[in-house]
Amino acid sequence: MKVRKVLLGIGAGLGAGYLAVRAIQAAREWAQPTAAREKDAGAYGRIRRTLDVVETVRGAAGLAAFSYGSLGARIDRATQPVPVWLRPAAFFTSMSLASAIAELPAAFVQDYTLERRFGLSDQSREAWLADYAKGAAIEALFTAFVATLFGAAVRRAPKTWPLLASLGALPLLVAGNLIVPLYVLPLFNSFEPVTGSLERRLRKLATRFGVGDAEILRMDMSRQTRKANAFVTGIGRTHRIVLGDTLIDAFEEDEIEFVVAHELGHYVSKDTWRLIGIGELLAASLFVIANAATPHREREDLRERPLLIARLYATMLLATQALRPLLFAFSRSREWAADRFAMDATCDAPAGAAAFRRLRDQNLADADPPGWYEMFFSSHPSLKNRIEALQNTDGAPTK
Repeated sequence: MKVRKVLLGIGAGLGAGYLAVRAIQAAREWAQPTAAREKDAGAYGRIRRTLDVVETVRGAAGLAAFSYGSLGARIDRATQPVPVWLRPAAFFTSMSLASAIAELPAAFVQDYTLERRFGLSDQSREAWLADYAKGAAIEALFTAFVATLFGAAVRRAPKTWPLLASLGALPLLVAGNLIVPLYVLPLFNSFEPVTGSLERRLRKLATRFGVGDAEILRMDMSRQTRKANAFVTGIGRTHRIVLGDTLIDAFEEDEIEFVVAHELGHYVSKDTWRLIGIGELLAASLFVIANAATPHREREDLRERPLLIARLYATMLLATQALRPLLFAFSRSREWAADRFAMDATCDAPAGAAAFRRLRDQNLADADPPGWYEMFFSSHPSLKNRIEALQNTDGAPTK
């Protein structure tokens, strides 16, 4: 017990110190913004890699410190007068909003200032803050909804709740893929139909693979970033092909066609359903692990104390870290498959290689990250390997 308290104290102290330093940096940046520096993909990549590691460790340690520390206990006691079915929502919504406020300086430095410093964003501070506030509000509402459902599963089935929670996870995963593109993304960006020769070219491509009726939309991504991107979203008849204006304005039409063909590869191969299946399997596994790790004396209290649910979540988050290499390896395999699909669909390896080079340069992407980073943090193969694959004599991407 003493060792746990010492570790929690160290974790909480380091977390608080980190946020204090970021708060000082944010205040300085707000008063006198740092001048933009020369674009340097190497420097940007090193900073981003460091932040990915720090945020992963800090997130797990911070949740553990909160769940087992005094702050979580105080919020837990404060929810006791609330009806039992509302306690999880009250607890986790408070936690979500408090976290958003506490994390604001760090997010300002790491997401806003860093992007502007490397010339990757022209967004104003006010616009960034508005997006941050909207994101925090949406996250709090989603957290309240899921916490209420999870709390109901724990109350109704204190011994077999992992089964009930697993059954409930599947419709949530499906609903998320329907709701986010149709109702959440428009809260942050505007969408308008793509017209002209590009629309005709992409419509012809989509028709070949059974999605000729998809909406082909231009998204004002430049509001937030200069980075280029495109994606295909939706399930069933809700499919949308979305192109960032940063992509449309900077890429040649044959390069855009290859990028869209890659995204169509995910859609035609039903990668969305694959990911939903992986998500369901992962959720079920984590529920079982968290339940097994819960002391018997706490299992009955789960029905009335949302703090114990937070401890379940902390256990699941820690368990997820061990699965990162497998999850990212699966994601990278699907990216290779989408590259092969794009190659077969367009028969234009030079355009694909040119598109990836342009993405590398425009996004300051880390084209050849260290092997350890790719294993634990990269959902995509390195651009270096993808470009080289397209430059092979047969033009076909290979693993």
